[in-house]
Amino acid sequence: MANSSFVTEFLLLGFSSLGDLQHVLFVVFLSLYMIILSGNFTIISVIFLDHSLHTPMYFFLCVLSVSETLYTIVILPKMLINLFSILRTLSFMSCATQMFFFLGFAVTNCLLLGVMGYDRYAAICQPLHYPILMRWRMCGQLAGACIITGFLISLVGTTLVFILPFCGSNKVDHYFCDISPVIRLACAETYTNELIIFICGVLVLVLPFIFICISYGFIVRTILRIPSAEGKRKAFSTCASHLTVVIVHYGCASSVYLRPSAKYTSGKDRLVTVTYTIITPLLNPMVYSLRNKDVQIAIRKIIGKTGFSPKIL
Repeated sequence: MANSSFVTEFLLLGFSSLGDLQHVLFVVFLSLYMIILSGNFTIISVIFLDHSLHTPMYFFLCVLSVSETLYTIVILPKMLINLFSILRTLSFMSCATQMFFFLGFAVTNCLLLGVMGYDRYAAICQPLHYPILMRWRMCGQLAGACIITGFLISLVGTTLVFILPFCGSNKVDHYFCDISPVIRLACAETYTNELIIFICGVLVLVLPFIFICISYGFIVRTILRIPSAEGKRKAFSTCASHLTVVIVHYGCASSVYLRPSAKYTSGKDRLVTVTYTIITPLLNPMVYSLRNKDVQIAIRKIIGKTGFSPKIL
C-alpha cells in the first residue's frame, strides 16, 4: 500500500471490445434514448394537462416517468459520448455521484412499482374505501417516502463502495459506475461491504416484489368473482401494463444485484443492464400509452383530434 498510488479517476471500458460496432450501437442507443425522452415527456405532459387523468394511478405513473427520465439521464448521455470517445474517464467523485443518483432513482422506481401495485389492489379490491385509502395527501406521502427511502439506501450503498481503498487498476469493465464492476477494483477485503449491499438489495427487490405478488393474488381473486366477462376484461386491463413492467424490471435487476460480485461476468451483466437501463424506461411509456385507452384518448384530446372524454376505470 505504501508504494501504491490511489486511484483518482476510473476508465469505463464500456463496449470498447466491439470496435467499429460501437458506431452502430451509438445510432441504436441514441434512437432509443430519444424515444424514451419523448415517450416519458408525453406521458408526463398528458397526465398534467388532462384533468380526467388526475387520479392516484396516473399520479404515480407520472412520478415513475419523471424518475425513469432522470434515471436514464444519469447514465445514457455519458455512455453515448464514450461510444465515440477515446478518453472514457470519470473522476473518482464523478463516478461516486453517478452511482449515487443511478441507485437512488433505481430504488425509487422499485418502490414506486410496489406502491402502484397497492393502488391497483385498493381500486379493485376495496373500491368503496378507495377514495379514503388513496386520498391525495396519502399519495403524496407514499411518493415522497419512495424517493427519500430510495436515496437513503443509495447513500448507504455508494458509501459502502467508495469508503474502500482503490489503489490498483482503474479499469471499470462496464459502461457506467455500477456496484459490482467498481467494488471488484478495491484493494481491500470487501466481504462485509458486499454482504450489507446484498441485504439492501433483498430489501429493495424481494420485499416489494412479494408485496406486489400478494396484492395481485387478492386482485385475481376479486376479478374472478366479477360476473360479467366485460367487467373482468376491464379490471385485468388496468393491471396488465403494470405487471409487464414489474416482471421485466424486477427480473433483470434481481439477476444482477441478488448475487455476490465475485460471480460478476462483464459481458452478461452489460447485456442484462442494458435491459433495465434502456428497455425498461422505453417499455414504460409504450405499454402505458399504446395499451392504455385513457391515455390514448387524452393524447387525441390534447392534439385536437377528438373531443371525447376518457372513461377512467
